[in-house]
Amino acid sequence: MNSTYNIIASTDEYTVVTEYTSTTKRSEAYQTEAALEGEFIKQIQSQGYDYINIDNEDALISNLRIQLEKLNDYHFSDGEWKRFFNEILASSNDGIVEKTRKIQQDHVQILRKDDGLSKNIYLIDKKNIHNNSLQVINQYTAEDGRYKNRYDVTILVNGLPLVHVELKRRGVEIREAFNQIERYQRDSFWSGCGLFQYVQIFVISNGTNTKYYSNTTRISHISELNESGKMRSKKTSNSFEFTSYWADGKNKPIRDLVDFTRTFFAKHTILNILTKFCVFTSDNLLLVMRPYQIVATERILQRIEIANNYKKMGTVEAGGYIWHTTGSGKTLTSFKTAQLATNLPYIDKVLFVVDRNDLDYQTMKEYDKFEKGAANSNASTKILQKQLSDPNARIIITTIQKLGVFIKKNSEHEIYNKHVVLIFDECHRSQFGELHTAITKAFRNYHMFGFTGTPIFAANVSSTKNPKLRTTQDAFGDRLHSYTIVNAINDGNVLPFLIDYISTIKAADDISDSEVIGIDTEKIMSAPERISMVTSYILEHFDQKTKRSSTYKYKGRNVNGFNSIFAVSSIPMAISYYKEFKKQIEITGKDLKIATIYTFSPNGEEIDGTIFEGEMNVDKLDSSQRDFLERAIKDYNNIFRTNFDTSSDSFENYYKDISERMKNRELDLLIVVNMFLTGFDATTLNTLWVDKNLRYHGLIQAFSRTNRILNSVKSFGNIICFRKLRKATNDAIALFGDENATGTVLLKTYEEYYNGYIDDNGVKVVGYKDIVERLLREFPLGEEIIGEEDAKNFIKLFGSFLRLTNILSAFDTFEGNEILSERELQDYRSIYLDMYRDIKLVRKGNKENITPDIIFEIELVKQTEINIDYILTMVKKYHDSNCKDKEILVDVERAIGSSTELRSKKDLILMFIARVDESTDIDRDWIKFVKEQKETDLKKLIEENKLKPDETRKFLDNAFRDGVIKTTGTDIDKILPPMSRFGGGNREQQKNSIIEKLKEFYEKYFGLID
Repeated sequence: MNSTYNIIASTDEYTVVTEYTSTTKRSEAYQTEAALEGEFIKQIQSQGYDYINIDNEDALISNLRIQLEKLNDYHFSDGEWKRFFNEILASSNDGIVEKTRKIQQDHVQILRKDDGLSKNIYLIDKKNIHNNSLQVINQYTAEDGRYKNRYDVTILVNGLPLVHVELKRRGVEIREAFNQIERYQRDSFWSGCGLFQYVQIFVISNGTNTKYYSNTTRISHISELNESGKMRSKKTSNSFEFTSYWADGKNKPIRDLVDFTRTFFAKHTILNILTKFCVFTSDNLLLVMRPYQIVATERILQRIEIANNYKKMGTVEAGGYIWHTTGSGKTLTSFKTAQLATNLPYIDKVLFVVDRNDLDYQTMKEYDKFEKGAANSNASTKILQKQLSDPNARIIITTIQKLGVFIKKNSEHEIYNKHVVLIFDECHRSQFGELHTAITKAFRNYHMFGFTGTPIFAANVSSTKNPKLRTTQDAFGDRLHSYTIVNAINDGNVLPFLIDYISTIKAADDISDSEVIGIDTEKIMSAPERISMVTSYILEHFDQKTKRSSTYKYKGRNVNGFNSIFAVSSIPMAISYYKEFKKQIEITGKDLKIATIYTFSPNGEEIDGTIFEGEMNVDKLDSSQRDFLERAIKDYNNIFRTNFDTSSDSFENYYKDISERMKNRELDLLIVVNMFLTGFDATTLNTLWVDKNLRYHGLIQAFSRTNRILNSVKSFGNIICFRKLRKATNDAIALFGDENATGTVLLKTYEEYYNGYIDDNGVKVVGYKDIVERLLREFPLGEEIIGEEDAKNFIKLFGSFLRLTNILSAFDTFEGNEILSERELQDYRSIYLDMYRDIKLVRKGNKENITPDIIFEIELVKQTEINIDYILTMVKKYHDSNCKDKEILVDVERAIGSSTELRSKKDLILMFIARVDESTDIDRDWIKFVKEQKETDLKKLIEENKLKPDETRKFLDNAFRDGVIKTTGTDIDKILPPMSRFGGGNREQQKNSIIEKLKEFYEKYFGLID
């Protein structure tokens, strides 16, 4: 048995401990924050970290030099160190992104020596991780920021601050530690020489709960806010929703700081995470892998090592499968697995195999984000053949169909004898038939691994010609790791589901449920009256279910609410529904962009619920179905000015275009049969309408299109069923979670959220009714909220009210049961927004204040946003009263005050109202007034700030068109006056001042007129 096998098999070297049992004895005594910090430092010292007393920048730099000299076994001359430090480590041009790249990708830097020669200097040793030094410092003081900050605890790796820990005493909300780090990022991490911008991982804890996260947000979830100023331009966004708990190999969260420190801060664990289990994407985002992703990766690598040592290649013992629920990030796990597997000296190639061309395309895009050019995809079997012969093509992404064709056409090929790793995405779909047998017969020296969110067990096994390939374990071998939907929801990695069951067939009183099920044939389901009724329900409740009254920023744009998919049982049903939607939309005038897509699928319903999307062509459709699809695509072309049709390549591009528009929230409703119900991720998708029988993993897959995390408004995946799916839902959750999992995966009932309930631990959870009563009792309208403590309590209480209202608003029965009147709600929102504004002003004034540690639910406030149309309706009422009903003007001011969007437009609106008399045509004169005032303000803005007129007008036109004012890049510089007018060193300050004025102008006029 060789040494490699011994290292891999040693549990001491696992990054994630296999199973952790806490041995910590809990003290009943009160613990201060200082005591918590002292205990943490003492514990981390006992784990081999060196404590060093550094509380200022000079000492930090001096220690950094010593540690890098030690790591590289080299002594810098003073001149060499000055050059290396100023040009490489602390360049004024580098921010978080550039410094992260140095740690993750460019950790070997070039030193120009005094003798003119060059030398490699390692910032971190990624090959021999225990060569790196680990030190701990605390109470470091940043003197040169916007104001003085003192940080809690920082871990230095070779002298560089790579991990930062912020602590709050037990009993304080963990979010306060998160918010404190956000302020440090904004106000001081960039200060001085900027070494704290090297921090890769943040840890936050209140002793009881501990979480970690990277210095940038998870990919594609939170849009970068356009902050002005040099130090802000290097800032990256974070969102508390994307912080993670650490866990053991059985997915048991390790929350207590003592236990977290014992495991996460074990030297081999933190060094492995920093050197192996981070991915710095092509979008400049740092992804730190979650514990279950790390466990899966290491177990696959371990299985490869053991199989290689014992010469088990080519058998199921050489492979296995990973059960990670849909939405848990298995593409990242597979990428890191492929990347690390290719580093093994005896592995020739890694093949990542998907079962559809569109997944091939999507996976390639994801892999390219993780590392540009790391993987190779192929448009044809011919290209695949070349890649399999090319020793430089180490990671190949292909479809199982192309691989099958390659095997048929190439019975003899050198790849069959090469040492390869085959990784199958969603391994239940296409892996139980002839292709599986063909692959295992052709390749001889292979390891085969499968990833799936929904394995095939004996309980949901499908029909198969091969009795030896019935379950996932039959085909791939042992289950190496599992992370179920229950784990993911408990960890906050995906959202739970809210399910409405809408009855569409009324049975006579003397007919039993079983008899009703018996007569629920497709003929009854496809009756025109039922199609019309379901369509009418969807249109009536569309805004409610997709939360169209909420506004949030997505990819730099202001968007309203979310979008949805409508899954129907057959192509004829899709056609009928599409026609009915077009008809009812035309009658009602509802502004919805809809589309449909389908293709031929030969398979009937399998017992395991498999959804077969079919091949990416429509040649096998009958002529009427293809003709209708052609017409639907023409409708789509008219909406989006595209040019697709049903020819082979064009149809595939139509699919890709729909995919992108769904992800960008440009399409409102997509009608499908099977397509887009598996393997499709869109964070803006929150609702699935279901008129289709689903079961087992097909049901979980379809439902899971809706439960990706996006923001605080999207707190659950919304499922509206027009079929009897309650039992099928419970069966699927029991199979893929556990039999007691329903309460975790599904949200509570309307009555529980409204009146409160007792949770699984016997604790009473307060409902909407009690929260409103407390709000009215403790903070009655008309009485001033005095003092910081009362302000914090109000913000927390009203935030709870907003979060509950966000959930309840999805229930049809909530309408009419709101306790607060519209006026009371507006007044409370105004108080809330006033507090938000005051805290923002405190931040701008560089004053330390504890209330910024409170979370403001501004995204949730925007759900009930008052818009300009509502205001103009009120102005019309004032006009119709012959301008005598002054109470209406009071209501207008109250409504404006409760709106985040209209507050910036208040003076403009009131100026218009002052002009209203009996002769005013409100709609016409409002548009005229806004255009005139906008032009006046724009001329004043240009003249007072000496801006370039044409460039400024174009810049602002683009901002109003795109829904965002871009303050980075070259466009902003084009509108500024010549540098000489700025007075040299004040250019940045003057530029920031102009940016603020441009923002004020934009916010004042955005959304008022088309």
